[in-house]
Amino acid sequence: MPARRKVLVTNDDGIDAPGLVALAAAAVAAGLEVVVAAPARQSSGASAGIIATTRQGQTPIERRQLTDLPGVETYAVDAQPAYIVRAAVRGWLDPAPELVLAGVNHGANLGRAILHSGTVGAALTAGLNGLPGLAVSLDVGWHPAGAPHWSTVGHLLPDVLGLLTGAPRGTVLTLNIPDRPAEALGELRYAALAEFGTVQTTVDRVDDGQLHLAQVETLAPPVAGTDSALLAAGHPTLTALESVREVSGPAIPQWLASAIHRIG
Repeated sequence: MPARRKVLVTNDDGIDAPGLVALAAAAVAAGLEVVVAAPARQSSGASAGIIATTRQGQTPIERRQLTDLPGVETYAVDAQPAYIVRAAVRGWLDPAPELVLAGVNHGANLGRAILHSGTVGAALTAGLNGLPGLAVSLDVGWHPAGAPHWSTVGHLLPDVLGLLTGAPRGTVLTLNIPDRPAEALGELRYAALAEFGTVQTTVDRVDDGQLHLAQVETLAPPVAGTDSALLAAGHPTLTALESVREVSGPAIPQWLASAIHRIG
C-alpha cells in the first residue's frame, strides 16, 4: 500500500490488550502512519454500538504510550470501538484515517455470530463511512498450550493490505488467523461464513430473578469451505462482509412483495 497512508488501529479488547500492540506494530512495519485509539476498557460483544461515557456532554480521552510502539499517537477512549471509528472519520482526527484496522482480537470471530463482535463492528463502521476496514482475529482457544502467537499477524498483514488496495469503496474484510507460528500456517483461503461460530451462548439457569449465561463449544462438525472448517485445518481465512442494507430486486421475498401489494 502507499507509504505513510494514515490508518486507525482499534479493537474491542481494550487499550491494554496485546493484540492491539501486535496489529499496530505490523501496520507500522508495513509503512503506514498509525494512530491507535481503543476503548479504555473491555468492550467485547459491542457489535457496532456507539455507546460512550459522557461528562458534561463530552467523551473522556486519555493520551497513552504503549510498550513497543514508541512515537505512535495513542488514545484510550471511554467508548465502544464503533464510536471511536465514527469519531475518527467525522472530525476528531485531522487528517482523517484512510483505513481502519481492528484487532487483533483474542479469539476467532467466526460464522454469522460475528454480528455481535465489536472488532467486526468497528470494521463495518469504517465501511459504512466509505473506508476500507479489516477485522483481524487470532484463534486463541479455550485452553491455549502457551502464549498466543500475536506476531503472526505481521506475516499476513502486508498481503491482505495489498488486496485492499484498489478495492471498491467501503470494502470490509475479516481475517481469522490460526494460533501458530507463521511458518506453520496453511495457505490463506477465502471462506464462507459458518452458520454459527465455534462458541455459542446459552442460558443455563434462571434463579432469584437473574439469568445465568454460559458459553459452550459448538459440537456439530464444521461445514466444508466455511471459516470454521478452514481455520480448524490450519488455514488463515479471509471473508468479505457487507454492512446492513435493504433487500432489493429479485431478492425481495415473494411473500413480502405479495403482502405489500395486497395492502396497497
